[in-house]
Amino acid sequence: MKIKEYRVFVVENPPPHYGGAYWTFVKLITDSKIEGIGEVYSLPFHPSVVEKMISDICERYVIGHDPFKIEQLWRRVYSSGYSQRSDLSLMGILSGIETACWDINGKALEKPVYELLGGLVHPKLRTYTYLYPDHHDEDRLYNYPEADEKRNVYNDPDLAAEAAAKYADQGFTALKFDPVGPYSVYDPRMLSLESMDRAERFVRQIREAVGNRCDLLFGTHGQMTPESAIRLAKKIEPYDPLWFEEPVPPENLEAMKRVAESTSIPVATGERLATKYEFAQVLQKQAAGILQMALGRVGGLLEAKKIAGMAEAHYALIAPHLYCGPVEGAANIHLDACSPNFLIQEGIEKWDGFHAKILKKPIQWEEGYVIPPSEPGLGIELNEEVALQHPYSGKGLHLEMHPDPVLL
Repeated sequence: MKIKEYRVFVVENPPPHYGGAYWTFVKLITDSKIEGIGEVYSLPFHPSVVEKMISDICERYVIGHDPFKIEQLWRRVYSSGYSQRSDLSLMGILSGIETACWDINGKALEKPVYELLGGLVHPKLRTYTYLYPDHHDEDRLYNYPEADEKRNVYNDPDLAAEAAAKYADQGFTALKFDPVGPYSVYDPRMLSLESMDRAERFVRQIREAVGNRCDLLFGTHGQMTPESAIRLAKKIEPYDPLWFEEPVPPENLEAMKRVAESTSIPVATGERLATKYEFAQVLQKQAAGILQMALGRVGGLLEAKKIAGMAEAHYALIAPHLYCGPVEGAANIHLDACSPNFLIQEGIEKWDGFHAKILKKPIQWEEGYVIPPSEPGLGIELNEEVALQHPYSGKGLHLEMHPDPVLL
């Protein structure tokens, strides 16, 4: 069996844009008519450029290749240009292609992908969601400059606590929020006393609203210096968050290690890392105990499984990142299902809305948990009719600069 054709879909994600302004999917088709789908995580280029980059890699390295020879294909792409030091862009493209190969292989063998990666360990997967505003506020929040002056779940702890209680009532057992404040091109920075007090109020009031029904996941996206992160960690420790996410930028692991050694809150990181070599350094330095690899960026399923194995040897847990489309989400589900050290999976609310509409059959979510599929391959099928009805128009590209749901 050989890969004969490929196709790229750049799909505009309608408002409220949860998961990003657009999603990039890669479909591979074999000479035996088996199709596989993968997703490329958001790259720092215009989608029209990314589409050409994907075509270039497919034409040179993928067409005519056996989809079962994933390790061989991975090394050829990773080492292209005699670099052997691939950047986020090439890793994202490789991730989408690699995932599509696994989808093909599972379908060819009539097995879910998790059965090819070690077999089912977890029959259901705990999930969490960010706190989001009421739907009638979504478009205003992202499109009006005065949005940051209006009360919403991102800047008002009272509204955040109300939203948290509603999610807990729906069955969620963990919730994430990022109360530090807007990002800055000058991050990391020392937080003001006002910012730290606001962050503490968020944690305190959300804890009061949900009690012990939910774990609290404190996001920061590398906004702080280690000194500032340590000060903030001490303020929120009494409320027992499950993790302190990326307290400093990801490139300085010594700084992250200092934070990890200075707080009882577990440190989580990984959404901006792209290779097993980077994750190996995180583990070796004990800079974090929870790894959040993004399968649309980290090289695909096999690389993520290798990272999960390294983490297991260090008694670290995995909580894969997901702020993108449902194809990467489906790949995450298969990694989670076969990994003993799986902790929790990020999701976009109940995996409904446009995430469900663009699939022929939505991912199954039940009272805070995702149920791994029993169908072969990834267990999903892209609804190409819907995808073609939503071509990317160029609107909302600014969202991709800060793809998580905080004010810009």
